[in-house]
Amino acid sequence: MSANAELSIVQLVADASTIVQIVMAILIFISIASWAVIFAKGWEFRQAEKQTKTFENAFWSSHDLTSFYTYTSSLGLEQRGMYAIFSVGFKEFIRLKKQPGIEATEIIEGAQRAMKVAFGRELDQLETRLPFLATVASVSPYIGLFGTVWGIMNSFVAFAAAEQVTLAMVAPGIAEALVATAMGLFAAIPAVIAYNKLSVSSDRLLNSYENFAQEFLTILQRQAYKSDKAETV
Repeated sequence: MSANAELSIVQLVADASTIVQIVMAILIFISIASWAVIFAKGWEFRQAEKQTKTFENAFWSSHDLTSFYTYTSSLGLEQRGMYAIFSVGFKEFIRLKKQPGIEATEIIEGAQRAMKVAFGRELDQLETRLPFLATVASVSPYIGLFGTVWGIMNSFVAFAAAEQVTLAMVAPGIAEALVATAMGLFAAIPAVIAYNKLSVSSDRLLNSYENFAQEFLTILQRQAYKSDKAETV
């Protein structure tokens, strides 16, 4: 874009009516907030995917759950993702297993409930602020359209008393109004793309968490029923 084009757009914004300028300011603020969410969630999802791969490799290469739990607990890591599901589930499994007279079925059900709670927390964390992007994507064009309609209406009202109206008189007012629509689209389009991409990433992570929880629960079932049979014998 040339310098003249940039200057003309700045001039159009400066000459717009107060309401249209307010609309533009709102759209600029929404766009900045949207980009902040996009960068923050993008970084969060990349970290979550990296932590998931690291934990999976460490978990499936270990041979003893108790040693693995003790080792991971000693590292002081933030309990997120698969690590949170594993830590909460295994902690509840050990707690219930120490209680006298409790059956293997009750132990497994207790561990499963604990993992469901951890999974719910991860779901809430991953989906935090995604609705904001969806709202920006759906609302921004309408906010811009409102500014356009208002600007065009003001332009025609201003020229209503003129005896002769030329295109040169009408065009600047319409151009000022259309800038609001352009800004609305500028805010909405990145939000739509980011929301769709982040939603796919969120679903992929949640599916991996759910699959791990099911596989881990199967391992706990084997251990619980094995211990139960040993005590019976």
